[in-house]
Amino acid sequence: LPIFLKASHVNVGLFCFICILIMINPKYIQAYKSREFSSFFEENPKAYSSELKDAGLSAYQSIVSSHVININDGVNHLISSEKSPFDNVLINTRYKSIDIETAIINATKSKSSWYKANIDERFEILFNSLKKIESRFFELAYATMHTTGQSFLMSFQASGPHACDRALEAMIVSYLELTEFPEKVDWSKDFGKFSLDIKKDCAPVSKGIGLVVGCSTFPTWNSVTGIFANLMCGNSVIVKPHPSAILPMAIFVQEIRGSIKDAGLDQNMIQLIPDTLDNPITKELVEHGDIKLIDYTGGIQFGDYIESVPNKVTFTEKAGVNSCLVESFADMKAVTSNIAFSVSLYSGQMCTAPQNIFVPASGIKENSKIISFDDFVEGIKTAITGLTSHPKAGHSTLGAVQNENTLTNVKDISNNDVNVVLKSTDINNPEFLDSRTVSPVVRVFDSSEFSLYTNECFGPVINIIKTNSKEESLSIAKKQAIEKGALTCLCYTLDEGFLAKVKKSMNEVFVPVSFNFTGAGFVNQHAAFSDLHVTGGNPAGNATFTNREYVSKRFVWVGNRYM
Repeated sequence: LPIFLKASHVNVGLFCFICILIMINPKYIQAYKSREFSSFFEENPKAYSSELKDAGLSAYQSIVSSHVININDGVNHLISSEKSPFDNVLINTRYKSIDIETAIINATKSKSSWYKANIDERFEILFNSLKKIESRFFELAYATMHTTGQSFLMSFQASGPHACDRALEAMIVSYLELTEFPEKVDWSKDFGKFSLDIKKDCAPVSKGIGLVVGCSTFPTWNSVTGIFANLMCGNSVIVKPHPSAILPMAIFVQEIRGSIKDAGLDQNMIQLIPDTLDNPITKELVEHGDIKLIDYTGGIQFGDYIESVPNKVTFTEKAGVNSCLVESFADMKAVTSNIAFSVSLYSGQMCTAPQNIFVPASGIKENSKIISFDDFVEGIKTAITGLTSHPKAGHSTLGAVQNENTLTNVKDISNNDVNVVLKSTDINNPEFLDSRTVSPVVRVFDSSEFSLYTNECFGPVINIIKTNSKEESLSIAKKQAIEKGALTCLCYTLDEGFLAKVKKSMNEVFVPVSFNFTGAGFVNQHAAFSDLHVTGGNPAGNATFTNREYVSKRFVWVGNRYM
């Protein structure tokens, strides 16, 4: 490169451009296009130094003891509603807050500064922020753990490396979209005796201010794709985290702002506006005329409202009722163990977790024998009880129930529903004796009782539905996806013909299917750079993490001609 620079008199800007292309092309773009396993942030906490772990814990404890984290340039302090599901203690973090109109003014002004950075420079700035966030993975883990109820390991992985991989994926897709056309073209059309020569240029123009509305269960993983896609496309961002889980997102915003400031640009390209459970501000933000784009993760009812607000471009991940179809398998214990883990992981609070398990009344084929419906139900009960009562694996798999209302609902079902065949029980967490940790409740229904099991029941609630046939199982699962939405479908079958029918039927209603998962493969898990999270084709949500449309709707191409 030095010889090349000297010989070609290439300026520093082009040198930086070449370096960024070298960084992007081989690894990142190939990761997105190949769909093979790719991860650029180590997910195993043991891969990091003990010094980094100690520093993360110390940083989190410092925030908790001082109750202050500085993000925006505001004067007033908002005292948060955050409360740990593990020790039931209010975190009472104080965040510098700004009013909505001030945030809108800041966001509008900052865009002119951000536009001084070209696409490559934006990528570099945002990539630097991810590297800074990487140094705070342990702090993020504790912040996530004590706001969401995720176990430490899940908190570390989901809010740290997995979220950063999703952010990087959004940056890569944005880069591909934003560089699809050349900036300048010398256009010429030959008319024989003369030619028509026109110079043309083309540029992506951002749509305005983006609002990112976070959720309480996965505050960073579900938010960063919208944040980084918006910033890459030139849209300033206002982040409105869930009032019960502000701190994890505050750490992300803090580092993004820092990286933008380090580049000499206006850090108000991204701002954090928290609120409390008692004084919500989301609707005011959503309906503000200057907000043009909205990314939302959360409940169906509020998501439907956001999609209905006129003159907004929305990207929603809501919720659905996920199915599991069981027709045949080779090893019942392997299957029931896998299902038990999938429904117990983070107490069923993952949007990808199965809720309704459909089983034919005639039973399930296990190689040459038939497993009766009742025996399969007993197998599920045994697997769940064995996992959740395990002194080490139980509480670490379940984590804690994030919302007290969810816990109340689970206990009410467990104590009062006549369809219950396995009650929910309190699970001891020796580290946190007051932890809201309970085992899943299992209910059994007949397929004719459609109205009793077809609605989403958030948290550790599992329904096993006895159907008249495998065909009816599939028919109900498809109908359910059309009416209620679904993010995943799990299917166990050794029948190639039935497998093909399930794939065709569920794909027709835009639901991806995971077939015959056992061992370490779980339907809940969606990997960055490979799995498309939410299809956007059914009521579970209208956007996909991360396809081209997820990015292209955030800007428009505008071309000019010079004769």
